Amino acid sequence: MNPTDTAKLLHTETIGTGPDLVMLHGLFGSGDNWRNQAKKLADRFTVHTMDARNHGDSPHDSIMNYPAMAADVIATCEQRALNRIHLLGHSMGGKTAMQVALQMPTLIEKLVVVDISPRQYPHHHNEILQGLSLLQQRPPASRKAADEQLAPHVDDQFVRAFLLKSLYRTEAGQYRLKINVDAINRCYTDIAAAIRPAPEHLQYDGSTLFIKGSDSNYLQAEDRPLVLSLFPRAQLKTIDGAGHWPHSEKPEVVSRIIADFLTA
Repeated sequence: MNPTDTAKLLHTETIGTGPDLVMLHGLFGSGDNWRNQAKKLADRFTVHTMDARNHGDSPHDSIMNYPAMAADVIATCEQRALNRIHLLGHSMGGKTAMQVALQMPTLIEKLVVVDISPRQYPHHHNEILQGLSLLQQRPPASRKAADEQLAPHVDDQFVRAFLLKSLYRTEAGQYRLKINVDAINRCYTDIAAAIRPAPEHLQYDGSTLFIKGSDSNYLQAEDRPLVLSLFPRAQLKTIDGAGHWPHSEKPEVVSRIIADFLTA
């Protein structure tokens, strides 16, 4: 089945004025993860933060691979009459952004990829998925109770706080997850998979920036040949003292790097 046949229109928040900049979040997140950066960049760009399928307020679906998620972004841009955009993505969103650039390069003015490579990754979210599945099965009565339920599976308080941003309170007073945990569990192999170029677009030859946290192992020196084979004009910026979330850990540095690259 062609991914464009089942493309979803993604929930999108828009602020600012200027050239269009679309921002895509990572696994277990939402467009809200880019809110602070969007505010910093809104004086130079019209910033569109999108929720991926099965995340935030976007539609749920049983399919979750990169051609399908890229088709969602393309369809949402078409629906909003965004014909030429800067595209930025972090982690899973970075892979989606790379796939968009390879599927429809004419849509992209410049591409920014934050702390992710086009390669396949090992499964490393099993404990998180187990904890989220238990939250889904036994909805907590408070955010504090949710944190306590999740703690045996996720010991990092920062990561727990990030995951629990997806909680919302129902009319019955329970807290439930906006994330479609079941679909992510079923499709995790597709989410961890490598990016595959489209037959008609083996490379994206537009301006591309990869941003890496110095303390993160998601983007490594040995990834360089694969990156350049797909994105021959790629540049790399390393953020000292940052891990996998450099836009949260070093927000001023990252916003300056993004703005400088996109306006150069």
